[in-house]
Amino acid sequence: MGAERPLVDRFDRVHTNLRVSVTDRCNIRCFYCMPNENVRFKARSEILSFEEIERFVRIAAGLGVTRLRITGGEPLVRAELPDLIRRLASIPGIVDIAMTTNGLLLAESAIALKEAGLGRLNISLDGLSEETFQQIARRSGLDRVLDGIFRARDAGFQQIRLNAVAIRGLTEDEIVPLGAFARAHGFEMRFIEFMPLDADGAWQAERVLSGRTIRERLESHFGPLVPLPRVDASQPAVDYVFADGLGRIGFINPVSEPFCQHCNRLRITAEGQIRNCLFSTVEWDVRRLLRADGSDREIAELIEVCIGAKKIGHGIDSPDFVRPGRAMYELGG
Repeated sequence: MGAERPLVDRFDRVHTNLRVSVTDRCNIRCFYCMPNENVRFKARSEILSFEEIERFVRIAAGLGVTRLRITGGEPLVRAELPDLIRRLASIPGIVDIAMTTNGLLLAESAIALKEAGLGRLNISLDGLSEETFQQIARRSGLDRVLDGIFRARDAGFQQIRLNAVAIRGLTEDEIVPLGAFARAHGFEMRFIEFMPLDADGAWQAERVLSGRTIRERLESHFGPLVPLPRVDASQPAVDYVFADGLGRIGFINPVSEPFCQHCNRLRITAEGQIRNCLFSTVEWDVRRLLRADGSDREIAELIEVCIGAKKIGHGIDSPDFVRPGRAMYELGG
């Protein structure tokens, strides 16, 4: 087993990017991700241990995976997370580890994460007003998120992206302030279209605030946005810089402009289900092999089967689209 057998699907997409969910738990309740009350989290015994995650990643690295993203739920509610980062950073072949977080616990853990080997951060920031924050998160805490962002920068993180989910009828007035915030402080801002992965099943296409609309609003206030070359065809964002050189903006448009043709990502959920697409309706149970003395070769073959079954696209824009039976917090964003 080794990188001489890369993870190539039926459409010649080579998979080098693994998203690892470490928990389904979270300390807020964003409506585009989780229900507000009575959330049924997995029992601790069902969640993969650090040893199990490390073994899975080591096997995936042997198949050509080089980049990891740690997700949840909220990954920072998982105790001793820097220890896992340290373990994963030591695996041969892994060259980049990033994490997506809501930022509420980041101030306390930024230094430890940096020292453990975490390279990049994506921090959710859907708006700069506490009112909008609470409408989306259904909890308070904007000040803690902002503190976490700046503490992460002070800890030495040079690549910090701020992620804003764009929702029509709710976040339009946040677009310009978020752009100004990113420009003023040297952060990269990314706007993400609202996707049908909310736990309440209330998503409607009419609530999608498209990347094109956001770009037009930013340009009307700040002036032209200049497109940047796409260095990596598999990256989900289309990136721009402001013509005056102050600030970088990215747009992730999975609904209005799907980018599936270059997708290089696979996922493992917190309880050990491999997924070849965020919107897949099928999963492959690797926890069973991890806990039943399955061999590395058996686990590698399961990963290969999963990738071999990957579809050409998620189909959100198709009348035949079937949304997954699980919400974002259960899948790992």
